[in-house]
Amino acid sequence: MALAEHNMPAPRLRLPNVFGAIARFFEMITESNFRVLEANRLNSMTDSQLAARGIKREDIARQVFRDLYYI
Repeated sequence: MALAEHNMPAPRLRLPNVFGAIARFFEMITESNFRVLEANRLNSMTDSQLAARGIKREDIARQVFRDLYYI
């Protein structure tokens, strides 16, 4: 009596691509948010430029979100 076994690889799902696309979509929305853009702009300044504006580097988030949250 002969025994034959056939193993076929499972089909690959493309879900990681879908999840990646969704993640990139939300990342795009987040990065286009004007508050994030403002925080990035302030973070790119030197400490002396920030000091001229009366802002410390550790206070950038507080400055950018000051009208939304009492931090």
